[in-house]
Amino acid sequence: MSQLLTIAAETENPLIPPIPELVIGLIAFLIVFGFLAKKLLPNINKVLDERREAIEGGIEKADAAQTEAQSVLEQYKAQLAEARHEAARMRQEAQEQGAVILQEMRAEGQRQREEIVAAGHAQIAADRKAAASALRQDVGKLATDLAGKLVGESLEDHARQSGTVDRFLDELEAKAEAVR
Repeated sequence: MSQLLTIAAETENPLIPPIPELVIGLIAFLIVFGFLAKKLLPNINKVLDERREAIEGGIEKADAAQTEAQSVLEQYKAQLAEARHEAARMRQEAQEQGAVILQEMRAEGQRQREEIVAAGHAQIAADRKAAASALRQDVGKLATDLAGKLVGESLEDHARQSGTVDRFLDELEAKAEAVR
């Protein structure tokens, strides 16, 4: 075993570098680290600061935009509520106007109906009067013809005939009214 130790002591360990290489590597590392610390690290910090400010500014802008959007939403909700109220008011006015128009149309229809009925009654009265006059003449003529045939003489005296017929028909009308 001692022999192994001596062999191991005589041969260099491949994992441990020689001291001069270690010193040169350490100096080179310090030079590169110093260069990076002087030149690159400020640029990296500057970029990181800019990025942090951009992110914070973006968050502030997003918060401002969200606040503005919330206020706009509230305005739109208020406008929508106002528009709904206005629509309800207009609908109510339209219903009231419709009721007034309907009432006016009914009154106009009633008036026209009454005019038509009155005109119809007047026409019926005129027709009744004309029919009664025509009937009186026809009944009078038939009665005088019949009476002339019974008597055997012509009863052509018109004034007399008309008076007799009128008196007879008036008596008939009076009897008919008394029966009612």
